[in-house]
Amino acid sequence: MIQILKHFGWTWTGLIISDNEYGVHAARSFHSDLGPAGGGCLAYTEILPWGDDPAELRRIVDVMRKSTARVVIVFANKSRMINLMKEVVRQNVTGLQWIASEAWTSVDVLQTPHLMPYLGGTLGISIRRGEIPELGDFLLQIRPDLHHNNTDGNSMVNQFWEHTFQCRFAPPPAGWVEAGGELCTGQEIIENVEIEFFDVSDLRAEYNVYKAVYALAYALDDMLQCEPGRGPFSNNTCAHLQRLEPWQLVYYLEKVNFTTTFGDQVSFDENGDALPIYDIINWVWLPDGRTKVQRVGEVKRSAFKGEELTLDEDKIFWNFESKQPPQSVCSESCPPGTRMATKKGEPECCFDCVPCSEGKISNTTDSMECTSCPEDFWSSPQRDHCVPKKTEFLSYHEPLGICLTSISLLGTLICVLVLGIFIHHHSTPIVRANNSELSFLLLVSLKLCFLCSLLFIGRPRLWTCQLRHAAFGISFVLCVSCILVKTMVVLAVFRASKPGGESSLKWFGAVQQRGTVLVLTSIQAAICTAWLVSASPVPHKNTQYHNDKIVYECVVGSTVGFAVLLGYIGLLAVLSCLLAFLAKNLPDSFNEAKHITFSMLIFCAVWVAFVPAYISSPGKYADAVEVFAILASSFGLLVALFGPKCYIILLRPERNTKKAIMGRCTTK
Repeated sequence: MIQILKHFGWTWTGLIISDNEYGVHAARSFHSDLGPAGGGCLAYTEILPWGDDPAELRRIVDVMRKSTARVVIVFANKSRMINLMKEVVRQNVTGLQWIASEAWTSVDVLQTPHLMPYLGGTLGISIRRGEIPELGDFLLQIRPDLHHNNTDGNSMVNQFWEHTFQCRFAPPPAGWVEAGGELCTGQEIIENVEIEFFDVSDLRAEYNVYKAVYALAYALDDMLQCEPGRGPFSNNTCAHLQRLEPWQLVYYLEKVNFTTTFGDQVSFDENGDALPIYDIINWVWLPDGRTKVQRVGEVKRSAFKGEELTLDEDKIFWNFESKQPPQSVCSESCPPGTRMATKKGEPECCFDCVPCSEGKISNTTDSMECTSCPEDFWSSPQRDHCVPKKTEFLSYHEPLGICLTSISLLGTLICVLVLGIFIHHHSTPIVRANNSELSFLLLVSLKLCFLCSLLFIGRPRLWTCQLRHAAFGISFVLCVSCILVKTMVVLAVFRASKPGGESSLKWFGAVQQRGTVLVLTSIQAAICTAWLVSASPVPHKNTQYHNDKIVYECVVGSTVGFAVLLGYIGLLAVLSCLLAFLAKNLPDSFNEAKHITFSMLIFCAVWVAFVPAYISSPGKYADAVEVFAILASSFGLLVALFGPKCYIILLRPERNTKKAIMGRCTTK
């Protein structure tokens, strides 16, 4: 029965038993075997009363009617089933699939037109039907003159013969002949009589007896084959038929293994139980109202394959409008993407389907738990399979990356244009007066600053991670070093214009200016080299920012190295800003110290704001913040330092004279 429940997926069933050893044993077996074997539960277990107890029967049927279980298993005999069905009919409880035990599977009194609207489609377990060769012919050969003891007129054959032909053997009872009774001759034609005794088409219990007799015959035959001195018992003795002990016969019975002419294997397991085989019976309610009981399958257990169920589902009659097997489950199956969560206080068959949490999946039906996806994968929206995580980095193809790249190239182009303007007007006073060599070098360093921002865009690789901060640090130190030297030159020039200050210019000649820039830049190069050698930045797949994304980023390797790099730039910037602030009030119609002060204020403001923004920005936005800081500070320096000069060179050429610059004439 459990195999049938498992086959049709009936995990939520009701059990009704009789209050005797037959029913109690069935209930105990179901409670212990149903869960592990079929993954099912019992919605209720009810015990049928001994007699006709209307109140108790009414309660039991009411439980059946209210239960969500559509399959009912009944272990009871004929009389109790009749009482139960009377109440089922009274309450008109239909839509149930009944499963019958062997005790009432073949009971004719239940297969009536009155009960078939309720019991139609019943599946039952029955003792195996078999065939006994030549039994029909043997029964037809029975004759009283051959098979009875003439001295015993009350023999079984005589009684059968007298009952069948309604006659009496001589001497007949007193008054039999006078009453018109006939005498039996023993020559009556038995073939012309239609009685159940000669029906050998449905041999069940008889077939079991037949197999038992043959098992005993095989055991005795095996025992008689024993050779003295080579027997299986003590001192290699054999059993003797004349003084046979039961335990000796059992020894040979355990070894019996044969196949009947009907194709059934007969043997015994380690407990001495015969290998079971049962027929599965189906009650068919025919359109004309008649009932047909048909075999639709079998359940058998073999020594090697275990218990096997065979069903011909096309032959099964289902007493439902759909003509399909009913659904009898406490909870519908949980689809992939969910897991089962048992309801508190209810059987394990009653559960809720809980969706898997993010990052976990279940790819089977009725999964007990969800499994986590590998590190580089994430759960699909349906939570039924893992998909590769999306990758995120500041790309050239996204709007933010395109915008920053365009601004970087625009800045580079402007630097090239300004450099071309300065080269073309290199002999004019405003270019010569502002240290043209340092101006050219400053423009080149600004162009490198704009270009180094491109290293922060695109998928991080080892060489870009190592080069981006080094290029950024060296380019900006070169730029700030040029500004610092220009500021120092401005101070020296004005100091030299005062009495006794001529000697200060000898420390700021062209060679000293180049050397100062080279030394200051070399220090930053040394810092970058030490950083790259000790703890080089490397690309890293970060899965902490987003659960469903992999953020590709460059880890700095050494926070100390990165801090020293930025600190050195900041030191030079602050120093340049202080010196330019001291020189901003010096007399000159075009005092570059004012522009340097303004440019360094912009520079310092950008990078002071950069630090908290960089720390608080996750993933690609940290790179975007750094690129923005590079571009903003570079544009600030470019516009503040070279904007006024380009304005005079291109739009106010009349002010591009030595007198105008020195303030010795008035230009209207």
